[in-house]
Amino acid sequence: MALTPRIYISTYNAYNSGSLHGAWIDLEECGDAETFWAKIHEVHAKELAERGEIEPMFQDWEDIPDRFISESSLSTDVWDEWVALDDDDRELLEVYLDHIDQSGTLEQAQEAFAGKFSSEADWAEQFWEDAGYISEVPENLRFYIDYEKYARDCRLNGDVNFVEHEGDVWVFNNH
Repeated sequence: MALTPRIYISTYNAYNSGSLHGAWIDLEECGDAETFWAKIHEVHAKELAERGEIEPMFQDWEDIPDRFISESSLSTDVWDEWVALDDDDRELLEVYLDHIDQSGTLEQAQEAFAGKFSSEADWAEQFWEDAGYISEVPENLRFYIDYEKYARDCRLNGDVNFVEHEGDVWVFNNH
């Protein structure tokens, strides 16, 4: 899934005049804040010429975490901490910010991420294997392990967070 961070930019003057005139600007194409602002001035050149200034209004945005943007501002950190990431890292960070920690970093998300599974029980079974617990259970008793309840207990104890995202269960450890 390709994530394309972009913003629909209008101006407060246009909005107050009843116009939704604006344009979508792709942050990847801009590459940096300076180019981004030049593009805004280009899109709203007529208003800039008439009024001598513009007050940008970010009316909509896609694939940009809320911590970087509001209706009237865009953090310059967005290029280093979001746009520069590849699609997989953006998706991981987006899920982490939306469900685990709104002020988290990519490094925190990567450290906490335990993988994608088809269910919580599948995670629990894999966890038991990886931790070596299953080898301590006699072969004839392994069938009786209730991985679903083990996963539920881990969630309730605050050991892990399970996030359903695009058909998978994403697992984040709480350290």
